[in-house]
Amino acid sequence: MQKSFRYILFNKPYGILSQFSNESDEITLKQFKLPEKVYAAGRLDKDSEGLLLLTNDGAFIHRMSDPKFNKEKTYWVQVEGSITPNAIFELQNGLAIENYMTKKCKAKILTNMENYPPRDPPVRFRKNIPTSWIEITLTEGKNRQVRKMTAKVGFPTLRLIRKKIAHLSIENISPGQWIELKQEEIESLRTNQ
Repeated sequence: MQKSFRYILFNKPYGILSQFSNESDEITLKQFKLPEKVYAAGRLDKDSEGLLLLTNDGAFIHRMSDPKFNKEKTYWVQVEGSITPNAIFELQNGLAIENYMTKKCKAKILTNMENYPPRDPPVRFRKNIPTSWIEITLTEGKNRQVRKMTAKVGFPTLRLIRKKIAHLSIENISPGQWIELKQEEIESLRTNQ
């Protein structure tokens, strides 16, 4: 009998641990009435928001989280300061962070983000220090990599939202909501491309 695999696309809110159990009083995925026996396919830190894939398909989890499969992950990042074209160039071409050289990536400045929904709790506001938004697309995912990269170029991350993994997006899913994907919607993610 073939096992029935499930694939969940969840828009993780800020402050939620990407796991179901916890030893402390922190909020976990358990409160969102997700299907039983699904697990995160990759990490998304407690202080990050956005797309989290969950499944009971172990091979799929491996394929999504192992950098050798080059799955693109796109992040919207609010940084402290007015980011410069030179900083974007540095991000795109790889940086040395903690004895590791990041791979080249896609990065660009985002405009018209003033109307993007605020985070709860809000990002700290400092009247005399502007913020700006960038989009970064990586094919790797070292621990807190995006935060380390923006700090390295002089623009610390204030807010981090994973918008996409490959073609899957949280475009029409509110924070704390989830949808179940059909097998055909994730089929291309099973390949090496």
